[in-house]
Amino acid sequence: MNFRTYRKNVAVLLTIPALGLGTTTASALPDHGQRPAIDHIVVIYEENHSFDNLFGGWERVDGLPHARPQTQVAPDGTALPCLPMNDVNLTSPPLPATCTGTIGGTPVSSAFTNRPFPIDNYIAPADTTCPTPGQFVPNGIPKGQGLPGGCTRDLVHRFYNEQYQINGGAMDRYVAGSDAVGLVMGTYDTRGLPIYEYLHGRGAPDYAVADRFFQGSFGGSFLNHQWLITPNTPVFPNAVRSGPDDLHSVVGPDGFPAGTLLHPATPGTADRALTQAANPDGTCAVPAGAAPPPAGTACGDFAVNTIQPPYQPFAPGTAVSRRLPPQTTPTIGDRLTSAGIDWAWYSGGWDNANGNVGGPGWTNGTTPGTCTSPRTAAGAVYPNCPDATFQYHHQPFNYFANYAPGTAARTAHLRDEVEFIAAAKAGRLTPVSFIKPVGEENEHPGYASEDTGSRHLVDLIKAVQSGRDAEHTLIVVTYDEFGGQWDHVPPPSGRHAVADQWGPGTRIPTLLISPALRRPFFVDHTSHDTTSIMATIERRWHLPPIGTRDARVADLSTAFPGGRL
Repeated sequence: MNFRTYRKNVAVLLTIPALGLGTTTASALPDHGQRPAIDHIVVIYEENHSFDNLFGGWERVDGLPHARPQTQVAPDGTALPCLPMNDVNLTSPPLPATCTGTIGGTPVSSAFTNRPFPIDNYIAPADTTCPTPGQFVPNGIPKGQGLPGGCTRDLVHRFYNEQYQINGGAMDRYVAGSDAVGLVMGTYDTRGLPIYEYLHGRGAPDYAVADRFFQGSFGGSFLNHQWLITPNTPVFPNAVRSGPDDLHSVVGPDGFPAGTLLHPATPGTADRALTQAANPDGTCAVPAGAAPPPAGTACGDFAVNTIQPPYQPFAPGTAVSRRLPPQTTPTIGDRLTSAGIDWAWYSGGWDNANGNVGGPGWTNGTTPGTCTSPRTAAGAVYPNCPDATFQYHHQPFNYFANYAPGTAARTAHLRDEVEFIAAAKAGRLTPVSFIKPVGEENEHPGYASEDTGSRHLVDLIKAVQSGRDAEHTLIVVTYDEFGGQWDHVPPPSGRHAVADQWGPGTRIPTLLISPALRRPFFVDHTSHDTTSIMATIERRWHLPPIGTRDARVADLSTAFPGGRL
């Protein structure tokens, strides 16, 4: 299918209204035989993989076997002869060079041709290539020098970078726009993933794969966690525009904000936490010595890349001037609370990070004033004792004034993952639960093992399945964003697409698990994005939409018989 045909098909899909959810509550749905109603929605939010990278080998999906040829190109548009590598376990040496050529006049030799390749053939799940908690090694750890888990290096995944990589739907500049170059084309053996093995084992729950599910916004984890709970990009009011605390990006004339191995930095560009600054009329402000960015570039005081929250827990030592001011726009949590519907955000390591001394997840002993866990992040100050892999920008509600320290809402709704596991096993789930594993267990390339994270995911699902709420629960497993990795399906675009200047971005893996699904396995080809989760919650409980995206996007009822939960 070519890009034009794909966009036409997506446009048709997106004109079909979401079915059923907005008419009755789950407890009052018409009789559908023995199909149970959905009274609980559990969202497990994993980290940083594109659909092709992780689920491309799942049966019956639009995955790697169906991927049209997409030759990766250099910034000048010429095809790359080989995939250059800088992950220490994928370079040549140690691998033999079987492909040679030149890129921009520079010789390149590699073990990889210009096509997707299986990561597992080179870095296996048991390989000792993972860092110790808190350790950062830019290009990965050589085999034999790290911990087991088969970790790769990390890959850049930022707001302007991703738009450059997507290249208007051509999907051919992922290598050129990445600091990890050829690693972006790596894929995992889907059928070797612990989650795949679990769902294909005896007694597995009914499930669906959503193979047209896109990350809600362009870029990385910070912004996509925001778009999980609100269809609004955060704002840094009156952000400074000069000096060391200027957090605005500056985008080059081709839309690229910084340099990579294949894309030298354009003079005057900068890749920072905020969008490029704007003039009073809304056009992009162009600093002296820089060139104007492309038409349509998002500009203003919007926070789009990783920035620390206003409240603890935040990265130790972060100055106030570099922390996002408290946000006040409505969230799905606010909507649920106003309607009297209980909910919680359960985060791995939250009690330690938030200083909940003696809480269910607290592991720092009883010595006053001392973080006793050997896993505590460097620079932590008691009682805030975050794990070395705790990710502060993965806690979206901690950016909002309604959930500031000392508020009843914070105490009621921001909880530790251990509480979720206990509630799930005991059959005491809140109507809506969001689960965010701690860094070491969230599948993020670079600091986490894919295999370990997938096993933890299975454990979370089993906790729900073992409790009495399972029969009336929809589990949504999805990933915050693409992690810098290639996918062959362009995101929705065009006049009828549910899209705006913020996204959607690259396609991401998504599973739906529930006894109410089209048994026992179904592939839903409807176009969704991260805001479809918000829309599903809103329509299940008759909540008003927060913005235009969640009002228009297809909800997840498309995977259910009759188009209703």
